[in-house]
Amino acid sequence: MFEKLENILDYHFKNQQLLKQALTHSSITSHIGSNYERLEFLGDRILGVGIAGTLYKEFPQEPEGSLSPRHMHLVCKETVSVVAKQLQLDKYIFVATEDIRENENVLCDVCEAVIGAICIDSDIDQALSFVNKHWKKLIHQDMTPPKDFKTRLQELAHAHGYQTPTYEVISRTGSEHEPTFTIEVKIDNLPPQAGSGHNKKLAEQAAAAKMIALMEKR
Repeated sequence: MFEKLENILDYHFKNQQLLKQALTHSSITSHIGSNYERLEFLGDRILGVGIAGTLYKEFPQEPEGSLSPRHMHLVCKETVSVVAKQLQLDKYIFVATEDIRENENVLCDVCEAVIGAICIDSDIDQALSFVNKHWKKLIHQDMTPPKDFKTRLQELAHAHGYQTPTYEVISRTGSEHEPTFTIEVKIDNLPPQAGSGHNKKLAEQAAAAKMIALMEKR
């Protein structure tokens, strides 16, 4: 059933049910053992560790201040969804409606779920090898450390004569161990933009990215 996809992934599952679960959206089933949400939780963490380890080895002369924006760029939903498209995961997702298939968040989640499924099917070393294999080109695409979204927004704001952006926590949800912060960024008379993340730093970056997109449209 998944032979073509497994060839693209360059990994063949011993338990294909894990791959099916990694590709199943909650619109098909809310049962936690049948959709990708738990596998995505695991894959997200493995992806973060895998990218951090690769960056540490590939850029031995760079300080943490340069490695962090590289890491953030490589694990953000925009980048992960691009990898998902390259792996053609969008063609195999089980969804209730076709529009879900193209959703950037869903593509990112499914890609991370596949990483989690590989870990469960084999071991963490195999999952880390998968991450290294499919992210390596992106890591070396631009050897210059990318600026984080907050830095880019501040530079963009100053270039347009605006005041320095300000950030405010507007909500915190979830459990103590798995919180989700929502932070709003404001610049002068521009419409405030909100972003969410598992910590304040990620939420600020998400909000800054949205404000950059708004300013670039204008």
